[in-house]
Amino acid sequence: MEPDHLERAISYLRASGVEFDPGLSDEEVVEVESAFGLRFPPDLRALLQAALPISEGFPDWRKGSRKDLRERLGWPVEGVCFDVEHNDLWPEHWGQRPQGTSDVLLLVRRTLSAAPILVPVYSHRYVPYRPHSSGNPVFSVVQLDIIRYGRDLSSYLGAEFGSPVPNIPSGPSRHTDLWDRLVLDN
Repeated sequence: MEPDHLERAISYLRASGVEFDPGLSDEEVVEVESAFGLRFPPDLRALLQAALPISEGFPDWRKGSRKDLRERLGWPVEGVCFDVEHNDLWPEHWGQRPQGTSDVLLLVRRTLSAAPILVPVYSHRYVPYRPHSSGNPVFSVVQLDIIRYGRDLSSYLGAEFGSPVPNIPSGPSRHTDLWDRLVLDN
């Protein structure tokens, strides 16, 4: 996200009632990424380093408990497992459903381990950390109810918080294999 777009996005979020702490330092970013085995996409990193959202619903990357942050990072996979196990849902592109709950859940976890980690942005909205570039889509993930909620971080913030989206050149939306495939199956 360009610096002027970032400043406008933060202004719009403040106007929507989002509270901020000072942004994360380079050292804090490295610590968080190392602790959780991920990398913030550059546009999310830029936001988190310019001003750290601390309102309810946002992950607290500075003061939040590691346990809570790990759980939040795990929600997408756990939600898919829940729907597969308890609601008998099975994406067609995964092929024949194995017999036995443990075999099913093992296959689901193995399949999802190949997908990019989804980094929480707000509530149940996530951005994949791969590819490691700006412009990744934002997904709303509640179990197997997975939809694209923004073509990128900027459009997501506009949609979620009702703020004007900074004028960013449009283009084709980036595809993220497994998560997009789950969107198509719904």
